[in-house]
Amino acid sequence: MTGFGRRVAAGWRAVERFHDELFVVPWRRAAAREVRRQEDTLRALVLLESLGVDNPVAYDTLDLVPYLVTDLHEWHRRMGRAEFGDAGVCC
Repeated sequence: MTGFGRRVAAGWRAVERFHDELFVVPWRRAAAREVRRQEDTLRALVLLESLGVDNPVAYDTLDLVPYLVTDLHEWHRRMGRAEFGDAGVCC
């Protein structure tokens, strides 16, 4: 590649970095935050269901319990609890 080609490629990479910083990064953070909020809401519904609190979507969430058990540890650590539940449940 010639010197001109390298300068054009370097310039294009700079434009791509600028575009990502300006447009992509803020939306990526917002999307990740929304996904985390939705997951936390679903976990809270399932947890309340397991504690006996009436859940308006109980029939649909009952089948999800096995899938949510796998990420319970990450969730309760993010919520600020070092340990969760009885011995053998999580930590």
